[in-house]
Parts: sequence; C-alpha cells; structure tokens
Amino acid sequence: FLPLGLENLGNTCYMNSVVQCLRIVPQLRRGLDSYHPSASSAQAMFLMSLRETYNQLDRTSNALAPGALVRTTKMAFPQFAQTGPNGAPMQQDAEEFFSGLMSIAAGELKEKSQIKAALPFASDDELGGADNLTDALFGLKMEETLTCDEFDGKGAAGDDKMQVESAAGPIEPPVKSYDLLRKLVCNIQGGSDGSAQTNVSHIAEGINLSLNGSIEKRSEVLGRDAVWTRKQRISRLPPILCVQFGRFYWKPTPDSQDHAGVKCKVMKPVAFNSILDVYDFCSDDVKKELKKSRDKALQEEEERINKKLKGESKDDDAEKMETEDDAELQAALAMSMQGDEEPPKPVGPGLPANFQGQYELFGVVTHKGRDADGGHYMAWVKASSNNGKVEKIADSEEDNEDWYVFDDDEV
Repeated sequence: FLPLGLENLGNTCYMNSVVQCLRIVPQLRRGLDSYHPSASSAQAMFLMSLRETYNQLDRTSNALAPGALVRTTKMAFPQFAQTGPNGAPMQQDAEEFFSGLMSIAAGELKEKSQIKAALPFASDDELGGADNLTDALFGLKMEETLTCDEFDGKGAAGDDKMQVESAAGPIEPPVKSYDLLRKLVCNIQGGSDGSAQTNVSHIAEGINLSLNGSIEKRSEVLGRDAVWTRKQRISRLPPILCVQFGRFYWKPTPDSQDHAGVKCKVMKPVAFNSILDVYDFCSDDVKKELKKSRDKALQEEEERINKKLKGESKDDDAEKMETEDDAELQAALAMSMQGDEEPPKPVGPGLPANFQGQYELFGVVTHKGRDADGGHYMAWVKASSNNGKVEKIADSEEDNEDWYVFDDDEV
C-alpha cells in the first residue's frame, strides 16, 4: 500500500516535503518517541507535534491535515507565520525549516537516554562528543586547516610574496581548528554567472568546491593581512548524511529604487548518483580506517570474479559442500589473520563495522519553479521494498528501485 500524504494548509509544501523525508529515519523516530519534556515551551510543543504527526500517519488511512504541526511551527519559527499582501501565508524555504528543526532537536533532545534509544550500540568514543540527538545522527565533525599562501615558497619576484630562503627563515604555521556541521553543501557555480571559473555538473564537484577556498586574515609573522588557503575535511562521519544544493542566492540590485537586492535560483542541472562516496572529503585519519574496509571489500570482489571466470560446472550438492568448506576455510583464515591486521576503528556513531564511506540515497526534497520565493516543494523517498523483486537498470548492475513521490496529499 502507498504511504499517506500531508495536506497543504497554505503554502506548507516546504514543511510537508521535509517531514516526509525524515519520516523514514528510524533513529530519529526512536529518539522522538523517548522525548518527554517537563515544560510546554514552543520548541517542546513543536517536537511533540512532529512526533504525533508521524504516529497519525502510521495509523490513519487517509491524507493527514497537519494543523497542529503548522501551528507549532509558526510558534517556534515566527518568520514562517509571514503573510503576503492578500493575507495568504507566504512560501518558505525547506532548507530553513530543516535547519530550524535540527536546531530545536539539538536543544531539546539532549538526554543520554534519547541518544541511546536512537543509537543503542553507539559508544562514547563513536559519538565523539556529540551531546544531543541531532549531532549524533546528522553531525559532521569538520577539521579545518588554514595555510598562509605567502609561505609556500612559490612566489615570483615583485608579487609581494615572501620567499623562504632557508629552513631557518620565518614560517607561519598552519592553523588547525574543528567545527561541527549538520550538512554538507554542494556549491553550484557556472549557472547564470558567466565569470564563474568552476562549472559544477556533479554533486562531488560542488561539495569539493565548498570544502576548499581562500580567505583573508592576519598573519602574525608578516604583521599584516594575507591570503590563506582553507581546507575542510570530515573527521567524524554521521549515520545520516544531508547535502544541501546551494541553488538560491542573493543578487544585488544597485540600479533598483530600493537597492534591496533579489533572491534568485540557479537552474543548471547537477547530477548525483544513488551512492555518494565521501572518502575524498575525509581527514587522513578517517581515510586510513575507511581504506581497511575498502581494501578488504575489493579483495573479496576480486576473489568472487575469479571464481566466476573459472566457469566450473558443479551440481547443487557439490556446490553446497564447497560453499560450506569455503566458509570454514574463510573463518579459519580470519582467525589466523586477526593478530596481523588491525580491524578498522570507528569513524562515527551507528555506522557498520566495515563502513567504506559510501552513503545510499534514500530521500530528496526538490523545488519546482523559477521563483525562489514561490514555486513548489516535493519529496522523493525510496521505497523500503520493491514488492519482492528488484530489476536492473538496462544492462547495468544497478538496481532499479521504487521511489514514492510526495506532492503534499498526493502520493
């Protein structure tokens, strides 16, 4: 049977789409179910309404009118109560709603019991200091390194760059810091901006663009401002990864009467796959642990292909006996190699022991239309099953999965 939709109660598609995507995150659902606030603040009422909305969707047979959730959303986020000249509710931004939801959940769901309910097997080491449900599920610990460009020894004469003449010369040490993010950003350039130097056509290119750049800050050695290269890498991975496509931007309008500027949307297509590999975006320490699992998986795949290429014909009984013998042999080899190969260390909470840094796509929020302050939001959610059968796409090995499209109350 089809899952149920949410009625649009006046430009609430921004909320409906995010709620539908998060509905199938079991860890979030378990955390919300364990939430029992002692006070009735606007934030607490919002989270309780969200939980009740999910519970009603699970037990009703018709599209749901989320009246309580809309009211508490406007109480928790007064900006979402804005109305247009005709008194109708204004369209809002789905990403702003998602970020607001994450902030409220981070402030309210801070009990260890709530984190334990969501991630029952996560240790304190795996959590890496995450002290609330939001950061345990969606948080990325980021390692940022700033390197002063004027100490790379590559400056040419007359360009005001300092030449490092010897190892004993002045050196500006790199500045390393850590921050916590709840999403990665795919920075889209090359759309309407003809001067953009990077034309992003794939999600990996956009993420890489957002993690690298340059800033201007003071150099203590030079005694003045200088250009520094900024590089961010993930030092702790989350069980649920969110990526924002930066399609909306603010365009200055100096020639207009009010000079207020206008909100615009980048319409260029950016491709993404069903699997997002974040290996190249991780710190060296995380890469080291992921590589252990990746090398092991690659070796197992090569062994499987080699067996297949042999093309040996066996009857069922012989194949079964060989499978059992292989399993016993593999177990014995694994035990003998335990002392030689150190197992990978955890790189984040709630991740498989053999995690390779690859995330499977399960939900997408899309915006339809050219108007950044209008248009329509929809949710695309991967079905948990394909009625017992999964076909391949054309001649590829990729599964042709079923997806639900949530267009408010229509599914």
